[in-house]
Amino acid sequence: MLSDLTWPQVDDRAAGVVLAVPVGSTEQHGPHLPLSTDTDIAVALCARLAAARPDVLVAPALPYGSSGEHAGFAGTLSIGQAALELVIVELCRSATDTFDRVLLVNGHGGNREPLRRAEALLRAESRDVRVYMPRYQGDPHAGRAETSIQLALRPDLVRAEEAVAGDTRPLAEVLPLLRAGGVRAVSPSGVLGDPAGATVAEGRALLTALADDLTEQTGRWWPAATPKGHPS
Repeated sequence: MLSDLTWPQVDDRAAGVVLAVPVGSTEQHGPHLPLSTDTDIAVALCARLAAARPDVLVAPALPYGSSGEHAGFAGTLSIGQAALELVIVELCRSATDTFDRVLLVNGHGGNREPLRRAEALLRAESRDVRVYMPRYQGDPHAGRAETSIQLALRPDLVRAEEAVAGDTRPLAEVLPLLRAGGVRAVSPSGVLGDPAGATVAEGRALLTALADDLTEQTGRWWPAATPKGHPS
């Protein structure tokens, strides 16, 4: 982890490193999952990438994102699209003073547009910044997929006895309602989908598939290399 190092240690090993930054959110995930769910997933994917590639260094997570669609649920903390875009731009400008390559690993769907805009601006400034957006089949929010992943990651924080089905219509069908009135307009529980049937095994399989995809995509952007300061 970047935060565990001193500045001389970072200076000694920065050449050739990919700095992976988990970008998550602090937002409701139904009555059964923690507010940290999106951040937890982004952190886990970065950790798995670092385990697969010695040239990856993981930065502290950014736990706030654009979560306005979850307004009205206690505990949701959103900084909005404009603020997130600005934070990412300034963070990556600072990061590229030290690291040649920065990888933003997103854990929250609402962050997509500001992250893409920030990526376009940073790359126009000739900064080697990429955004990874994980995709997996399943319920849109706090359903079976995310519940399974959290059972695999942090089972002590899953309140399975509180899990309830939410709006189970396809996302494309409810999207206009979400844009108009947020998640509360379609699901009083905050769940989009149904967490029933979630298992640790399914969560581990999903995490493995996502981590493999992240590693493969990172390899297409930057072929693996052993940076200074790492054993060969």
